[in-house]
Amino acid sequence: MKWKVKKFIQPVLAAIVGASVILSHADVSVLNAQGSSAATNWTREAAAQIKPDASNIAPKFDKNELQAISKDFIIWDTWPLQEMNGHPAIVNGHKIIFALSVPKGSIPGKRHDSAQIRYFHSNDGKSWVLGGLVFEEGKSFGSRQWAGSFVIDKRGRVHMFYTATGRKGEAQLSYGQKIATVDADVVTTNRSVSFTNWSEHKIILEADGTYYQTEEQAAQGDQSYAFRDPYYFLDPKSGEGYLLFSANSSGKLEQRACLMEHAGSADAMRTTPPEAKFYNGSIGIAKATSGSLTEFKLLPPLLEANCVNEELERPNVMVKGNQYYLFLKTHGNKFAQGLNAPEGLYGFVSDSLTAEYQPLNGSGLVIANPDDNPYQSYSWMVMSNGTVISYVDYVDVDGKNIHEVGEQSPEYQIEHFGGMLAPSLKLSITRDQTSLLGDKQQGVFK
Repeated sequence: MKWKVKKFIQPVLAAIVGASVILSHADVSVLNAQGSSAATNWTREAAAQIKPDASNIAPKFDKNELQAISKDFIIWDTWPLQEMNGHPAIVNGHKIIFALSVPKGSIPGKRHDSAQIRYFHSNDGKSWVLGGLVFEEGKSFGSRQWAGSFVIDKRGRVHMFYTATGRKGEAQLSYGQKIATVDADVVTTNRSVSFTNWSEHKIILEADGTYYQTEEQAAQGDQSYAFRDPYYFLDPKSGEGYLLFSANSSGKLEQRACLMEHAGSADAMRTTPPEAKFYNGSIGIAKATSGSLTEFKLLPPLLEANCVNEELERPNVMVKGNQYYLFLKTHGNKFAQGLNAPEGLYGFVSDSLTAEYQPLNGSGLVIANPDDNPYQSYSWMVMSNGTVISYVDYVDVDGKNIHEVGEQSPEYQIEHFGGMLAPSLKLSITRDQTSLLGDKQQGVFK
C-alpha cells in the first residue's frame, strides 16, 4: 500500500534531527519502557547487503498478454481462503480468493481511499469468477476495508480478519487502522459461492502505545503509520493461534534514536544518518485467547526495522521442516537513507515462532522486480508449497519513480496500472537460502 499520513514539517524535523544522539545502555532501558522490545532487529548491516541477482529477480512480463480477473473492477492485495493450517482451502470443489478492489476507471493512486473486499471463486484454480462484495454495505467497520486473512475451520465456519480503516460515515478521510473480525458460513452450488449466517463485526486489536505505535504517537513527523494486514497462523508445534500484522515500533519521534542493535556493527553505526530514526516499521503478533478467535492478546513484535524501513506490509508465516519462515513486502522508497533496496518480497527464518529471526540469504531479499520494470508486481504472498502470488502494479513507466508516477494524469495511471493477478512464481526454500525456480500461469495459487 502506498499512502502517507503526515508530511514532513521541515523546521520541526531539523530541530529533531539535530538533537539525534546514540543512546547509552542506560538510556536503552528508558526506551524499552516506552515500548521497544527484545524483538529481532533487521539491521542496517544486513540490509546493506541487499543485491538483486539471478536467484531473486522475477521474470519480466507483458501486461498486455495477461487477463484481467474482472471486466468491472481492478484488484490489488489478494489472499486465498485458507484452512486453519495455512493450506489453500477447497470448499465443495471451489477455491475462493479475496482482493481489495475498486471499479475500473478509478484513479489507481487513489484506490485505497475507497477499497472494498470482493471475492472470486474457481473450480480449476486458474480461471476466476466474481462472486461479489464480501461484506454487506454498512455492516463492516471503517470507511473502507484494507487487506486481511480468511480461514475456514472444521465446522465450515469462515473466520474473517480484516483492516478497518478510517471511521464509518466520516465526512473527511482519515487513516486510523484497527483489526476487526467477523465469521460466516459458506454456501456453494455447482456454479456459485456465497456467505450467510453472519456474526456481528468486532474490533479485536488496536495499537497499544507500548509495543505498537498509536496514531497520536505517530503525529510527530513520521511519514507513514500502520496497524493493519492481519494474517492468521496456527502454530503446528503448539497448536495455538496467532495474528501477525503490519505495525510501527512504539514511541514518539523525539524518543527514538538509532542504536548499535539497529546498525548491526560499529561500521554501520558510523555511517547511519540521523534521519534514519524516522524509520520504525515492525511486524506485530497477537495470541488468540479464545477458541472462537474473537479475543487476542498483543505480544512484543516479531521483527523491527528501526532505522532501516518505515513500512513492512502484509506478513505471512509458514513452517517448513522444523523452521519458521516469516515473509513481508515493502517498497524501495520505504528504506531509510543510505540503503538502496528494490521493491520486493523479504524473508526471515527462525527455529521458533517468537525467537530470533535471521534474514534469508543474508540480507532478507527473496524476490525483486526486474530493473527495467521496477514496479511490475507487489504484495507477494508465499503459499505453503512455495508458490508465490502477487498482483500487477505499475508497468512500463519509462524510468519514472513511484512519486513521479503518482503525479501523472489519471489517464496515464490507468493505462500503466495492472490491477489484476500477476503470473505466480515458484520459490525454492532450503534452510536460510531461497531461489526462484521460474514463473507459473497467471492466477495459480497452488
